[in-house]
Amino acid sequence: MAGIVHRYRRRYHQRVHAECPKPLEQYTSEELYARFHFGRDDIKYIADLVRPTLQHQTQRSHALSVEEQCFITLHFYACGTFYQVIGDNMGVRKSTVSNVVKAMSVALGSLIKQFVSFPKDDQTAQTKHKFFQMGNMPSTIGAIDCTHVHIQAPCEREWEYVNRKGRHSINIKLVGNADLILTNCVVKWPGSVHDALILRESALYRELQSHRPNGIVLGDSAYPLLPWLMTPFSVANTPEQERFNSSYCKTRCAIERLNGVLNRWFACLNYLRVQPKVACNIFLACIVLHSMATRRHVPLDDNFDGPEPDVEPEQPSMFLPNEGHTGLAIRDAIVRNYF
Repeated sequence: MAGIVHRYRRRYHQRVHAECPKPLEQYTSEELYARFHFGRDDIKYIADLVRPTLQHQTQRSHALSVEEQCFITLHFYACGTFYQVIGDNMGVRKSTVSNVVKAMSVALGSLIKQFVSFPKDDQTAQTKHKFFQMGNMPSTIGAIDCTHVHIQAPCEREWEYVNRKGRHSINIKLVGNADLILTNCVVKWPGSVHDALILRESALYRELQSHRPNGIVLGDSAYPLLPWLMTPFSVANTPEQERFNSSYCKTRCAIERLNGVLNRWFACLNYLRVQPKVACNIFLACIVLHSMATRRHVPLDDNFDGPEPDVEPEQPSMFLPNEGHTGLAIRDAIVRNYF
């Protein structure tokens, strides 16, 4: 018996791969729109945009196609539920959903300059005309606001992300036009950072300060009064100032409507259970998708109930005093000439 050698053969279990659903084949256009907020041609267009980045270089038989990655990510953006739920619906694991959403968000976010740009000289006339049609505010080329995207408590520098309401968030600067299209954004600052500081440190501020635009941008009371940035009168003492404030509110509501569209269209933005860097990439991706949707005339939810009375309580002293004096003179001139 001592000379008998026992040999054991390892038994390999064949891996079973779940079949990933093929929404383009199994859903109608209405069902695609309901689940992913985009139609068949739009999804194909999105897949072609990110294909150079996401196309697998390997020949693995069970690698997800670019189209499948698009469906997983768009489903998450649209409903904002847990990765596990998305995975169960799409026939993949939770970890796969996480990896796909991260990769897809980076790929889409890298296209931001292609889809978001401030109006050039040859575009300002049309921009001004559309803003004027909204509320009779002259020479308006943009409306600015900041919005907070709530996130889970980050692992590092957690206190920096606590906003004035005591929640963890990313504070994001948005500039839009009358057609609810984003023309500028800054997506990187923790929730504790003031709106005015985000503007002061932005490339847009440096550009508009050094090359004064032929027009004005409308901001709320969280922002300073600058030669190219108009804010409302805190107290309207004359009928002309009252008319200015009324026109200001009707015109600037475009950016508040735009922010509302983003949050309703991409439900994931209501609360992101991810770390700050991933949250920023997801928001950038949603901005790109929104801009793409407006260009392709995808119907967006634009139900607006009115502006939210939520502005930063006090403005830090971070701008030069003479900037405010010049802005005051320009605002008075607008009131005198137009209202």
